[in-house]
Amino acid sequence: QVQLVESGGGLVQPGGSLRLSCTASGSTYYYAIGWFRQVPGKEREGVSCIGMRDGITDTADSVKGRFTISRDVAKNTVYLQMNNLKPEDTAVYYCAATARVRATMFLRYRSIENWGQGTLVTVSS
Repeated sequence: QVQLVESGGGLVQPGGSLRLSCTASGSTYYYAIGWFRQVPGKEREGVSCIGMRDGITDTADSVKGRFTISRDVAKNTVYLQMNNLKPEDTAVYYCAATARVRATMFLRYRSIENWGQGTLVTVSS
């Protein structure tokens, strides 16, 4: 099991950018790590993920072309660069990690066992 610590959320104007970070403790070589987001009253949505070993990524259509996920293996950290933010991107963003599935299945997998505490992203003028 790994522990995940997120940072980088905040308030930004529409069209602005933010970068979220997720730093993991423990070995994550065989893990896929990614981001989900949730708005109160709505279903959790998978955003993007990356395989720590192979760097394979998967990104939701709703953010494709605006959000980019990357990793720094030496720092055991995953980043989510969010550009051209829109009010509908407002949500609590959660970092998650699992060794049970690869990145290509991560966003649809319902039994992820490792979660961060969440960081709030607010897009508003």
